[in-house]
Amino acid sequence: MNVEGKTVLITGAGRGIGYGIAQDFGEAGAKLIIHYNKSKEGAESLKELFPSSILVQGDIRSPQACKKIIDSAGEHLDVLINNAGINRDMLVLQMEDTDWSSVIDVNLNATFWMCRAAGETMMRQRSGSIINITSISGISPNRGQANYAASKAAIATFTRSFSKELGRSKVRCNCVAPGLIETQMLSEMNPKALKEALRRIPMRRAGSPKEVAHVVRFLASDAASYVTGQEWIVDGGLL
Repeated sequence: MNVEGKTVLITGAGRGIGYGIAQDFGEAGAKLIIHYNKSKEGAESLKELFPSSILVQGDIRSPQACKKIIDSAGEHLDVLINNAGINRDMLVLQMEDTDWSSVIDVNLNATFWMCRAAGETMMRQRSGSIINITSISGISPNRGQANYAASKAAIATFTRSFSKELGRSKVRCNCVAPGLIETQMLSEMNPKALKEALRRIPMRRAGSPKEVAHVVRFLASDAASYVTGQEWIVDGGLL
């Protein structure tokens, strides 16, 4: 799973799974471009760990902003990891239009805009790997997550279609769908709900960001050179 020397751009890398992915790739010798929006402290801590990394701040809710972030890589980009995402969990009948549109904009539209900009670079250089972070919620949605689940399911379908456009240019596009992962969001979860969620996992524990990162790094590396258009589930066998 060698990514040493590869230029890797990770969105939403200032916290959670994105931070874990950035740390793992940095330790493996990748040249990091660390995107963040509001999680400046986390991004700066990564910069301290990996001084040669580049920090890029930006709101990804516009095609212009996404293009600017991709352009920060210069003329060559080996790996794009679309990790940035938000949730606005609530029942559909209580959901405002902005609760729907904000999740779709950040999770789905930004993934499209980032992929379009990166795809142009990668097709021109005839190499590259794109990994979109989806969620087990896009496969087996929970009550009160219609907007989030819809956005993640759509990313998976988009990935399968886009991979067919990229294949002849030797560019790959895959997804990784994490389940219950140890992040700040998990620590804020209702204890009763967390206990019930863990009961549904045969391994009886949450995963770590590093366990997600290892799968992402495999897909980014030449070890996965014949893998494209797939969604890899990392959920401990969630029932």
